[in-house]
Amino acid sequence: MYGAELAEIYELIHRGRGKDYLQEAAEVERQVRKRRPEAASLLDVACGTGAHLRCFDELFDEVAGLELSEPMARFAQAALPHVPVHVGDMRDFELGRTYDVITCMFGSIGYLLDESALVGAVRRFARHLRPGGVLAVDPWWFPETYRHGHVAGGTVTVGERTVSRVSHSVREGAASRMQVHYLVADGASGVRHFHETHLIGLFSRAQYEAAFTAAGFGVDYIPVEPAGRGLFVGVRSAG
Repeated sequence: MYGAELAEIYELIHRGRGKDYLQEAAEVERQVRKRRPEAASLLDVACGTGAHLRCFDELFDEVAGLELSEPMARFAQAALPHVPVHVGDMRDFELGRTYDVITCMFGSIGYLLDESALVGAVRRFARHLRPGGVLAVDPWWFPETYRHGHVAGGTVTVGERTVSRVSHSVREGAASRMQVHYLVADGASGVRHFHETHLIGLFSRAQYEAAFTAAGFGVDYIPVEPAGRGLFVGVRSAG
């Protein structure tokens, strides 16, 4: 789970690496409008610091977020004080209402790790969607597109703070294990080091599609952005 400072630098470094949250949110909206033009309400599951949520707030009449990490949720809430940001787990949350759209961005669905958890979460999403509602999931890498041993890095400076991030990712069974190290430097505190480990499931396209189908969705895979991994878009059946 992220600490307060790590939550603060998380979005900073990803924006510095060129992640275009607005473009990704706009592509999701385009796919949603093709299927439900009148969509007005949206829940962003695993919303993190609220970067996509802030973009969705400009595109839909009513938005809300759900985030497992309390520091991340607090960061998102501070950035969007008028938007409900709930602390909860995508596997078992219950908000007592439904939405026109549910999104799960930035490969966060992969943290479920096994297929039964994936199916359970998608069913939980379906419970929070109106009939005909749209579910958009930005997946993690497929087994055949994942790059074993991948190294990534970047440095960004904003004001008096400089942040560097380096990651190394390896395949571990049906998942990827990614080690991430941060160096954060500013004049007042000097240089500080953070590190974290992410274990993220490598589900196949067929596994994603089967989870959507099991939860009562018709599903399309769109091989476009966000993030180069494509997008699964499902419409909940009226039954």
